[in-house]
Amino acid sequence: MKSYFFLPPVRQAAGGVTVLRRMAAFLAASGREAFLVPREMQGQGPGWTPSEAFVEAPVVPWDALSLAPGDLWVVPEGWVNALAPGLNSGARCLVYVQNWAYLLSTLPEGVGWRSLPVDFASVSDPVARFVAATTGREAPILRPGIDTDLFRAPDKKPDVSAGAKVRIAYMPRKNKALAKQIRETFNALDEALAQRCQWIEIAGMTAGEVAGALQSAHIFLATGFPEGCPLPPLEAMACGCLPVGYMGYGGADYMRQALTPGADPAPFAPWWPLREVPWGSENGNGNGLWSADADILGAALHLKTAASWLLEGGPQLAPALDNARATAAAYSLEAQRHSVLELWQRYESA
Repeated sequence: MKSYFFLPPVRQAAGGVTVLRRMAAFLAASGREAFLVPREMQGQGPGWTPSEAFVEAPVVPWDALSLAPGDLWVVPEGWVNALAPGLNSGARCLVYVQNWAYLLSTLPEGVGWRSLPVDFASVSDPVARFVAATTGREAPILRPGIDTDLFRAPDKKPDVSAGAKVRIAYMPRKNKALAKQIRETFNALDEALAQRCQWIEIAGMTAGEVAGALQSAHIFLATGFPEGCPLPPLEAMACGCLPVGYMGYGGADYMRQALTPGADPAPFAPWWPLREVPWGSENGNGNGLWSADADILGAALHLKTAASWLLEGGPQLAPALDNARATAAAYSLEAQRHSVLELWQRYESA
């Protein structure tokens, strides 16, 4: 079985394209025939190549693509028209849903997933629930991974007990206006506390520079939603940051509340059932301080709590950081590789 991965014509490769490239690389390294099929190669800037030195899958130009029955054509969910080569050739089509928000919004008028002969795979447990609810089909979960050799905790963070400021990292490309409102609200809640904090904007950086910024930070503010299985909070956890912010729905695959019942504001809890994980519980002892998406005041109050824990040595800080590190370790590239090969074995034996 030959596997072909469609790469959409994006100006700069974000996490989703890198995940696809890594999947193909894992398969190629295992001796399977796996190919990357970019719609366009122009305009790919820094970050187009995965940071780690994996065996790269060979590239087939779009104009040279020739699929056949028995081949597997992998397309991300937001590019429905790219299914055409697979559907027309009789190849098996796999839609890899990396963000639930684009599964339905990009369908042509009058076309529904229930009428298309495609299979699905999902990036997370919440996304698999969304796919099942809206298409009536199961979608095996294929979680992404992070490079834990690159994203790792430093030997020592800036020492706030010695006068260093609490460093709060954030990515403005994820709902920039909300990030600004959270920062303004946080500053207004407690001006004295705000003076003891420093904000680190992560934008336009290479993967190595992002890792360095996260390693220098104490807190990571996650403002992204909607999300399928957000990687920046995982990278921040691996770098020893305490995450605060939004789940984006898909982040509930691994995000668990570190606030205990009775906290103010009351800890946010998703309405849907969460899968069992070894790093959190319903009564706190989780890996971050999570708010409902778009809850600006809640996120700002949680930032205040997180900064206070760091400055005052709150007893919940160490367990939360330990759980964050355990979470990141569960999303390693080796775990992703194992999942990819296991799923492909199922396809090969079907």
